[in-house]
Amino acid sequence: MNLAERQAALVAALVAGADAPEGFDTRHLAAARAALLAKRAEEVRQVWPALCAAYGPQWAGVFARWADSRPPQGALRDGWDFALDHPPTAGGMVELRIRQATWVRPRSGPLRRRRLPMIRWCASETSRHRIALQLAGRIYLLP
Repeated sequence: MNLAERQAALVAALVAGADAPEGFDTRHLAAARAALLAKRAEEVRQVWPALCAAYGPQWAGVFARWADSRPPQGALRDGWDFALDHPPTAGGMVELRIRQATWVRPRSGPLRRRRLPMIRWCASETSRHRIALQLAGRIYLLP
């Protein structure tokens, strides 16, 4: 196994849930992996505050279990995928609908900004229905 293959195996073990490469201490890898998952959860919390607030102090643990076998794709995409797998509460749903109105989520690859207008229906805590409207790059929440 050459150096590039060993490095790829180490990265896969740290961020994608692969087995520890030969010659590495599994305890140290587990500690590094836990630290990386906690950092990733914090990054998602900064980008998706309403989604994370719904989980309270359990957020880091819930996200770490979900992200354990998934390679990182950036905080915006990780939060989006998490929200689709764990339907959010009303506040988180508004946040998700705003993201859906602003960004295009292809099946694979990075997110990209929408160029055309977009409307998404969403629920909120204060009203029965709200509309997230993206027009010319700006988001408007309508009652």
